[in-house]
Amino acid sequence: MLEQIRIILVGTTHTGNIGSVARAMKTMGLSQLWLVAPKEAPDGQAYALAAGASDILAKAKIVERLEDAIADCGLVVGTSARSRTLPWPMLDPRSCAQKAVVEAKDKPVAIIFGRENSGLSNEELQLCNHHLCIAANPEYSSLNLAMAVQILTYEVRMAALAEQPQVAAASEVIYPSAEQMDKFYVHLEQTLNETGFIIQQHPGIVMTKLRRLFTRARPEDAELNILRGVLTSIQRKYKQSGSDN
Repeated sequence: MLEQIRIILVGTTHTGNIGSVARAMKTMGLSQLWLVAPKEAPDGQAYALAAGASDILAKAKIVERLEDAIADCGLVVGTSARSRTLPWPMLDPRSCAQKAVVEAKDKPVAIIFGRENSGLSNEELQLCNHHLCIAANPEYSSLNLAMAVQILTYEVRMAALAEQPQVAAASEVIYPSAEQMDKFYVHLEQTLNETGFIIQQHPGIVMTKLRRLFTRARPEDAELNILRGVLTSIQRKYKQSGSDN
């Protein structure tokens, strides 16, 4: 199941941090590293600091968009060091690891770490099902990137070891991937635009709040299919009503 859990670094500035993250991952048995728009690809410094984890660097996937890195993932967790304007469902490292290990039995799981100096943007955090905060010393909460990844990967390994005697008891709940959820949001926005619920001149933050609602509710595969069917029926009825007039 550890092969199903990917560590995603967004906008990493220093290649040495990428190497140190690879080392942190390998010590805990994780190997899936994704890099989203890094300032530079792994270089000699990255391989030097990887200290034996060069195989993880060599097969790291590099993409330009976070959406591409999480498209097939069922659970997406983004690290956040501070509260945001719209509160999001929060996890600590231990509960995050336990949830990740269970859900990795069905679909890939993404744990996302942001830029060294600014973390993840609000837009990037809105792509996540949960936010993760490491409860460091409030008087000195400075964790570098590799330290944060090490804490998370340790908890993931402990959760995976705890699950080993219970492998047969896999979760029967299937959740949609990030890509499926994104298509649902597009469908939802189209429907709300067609019915006039969203006013084009004053869209406000309706979709942001609805994303938050459905992220918190986290519909299952079957439930998402029902919601898509409801939207389709509304669109069909609305178009039929318009043609009758």
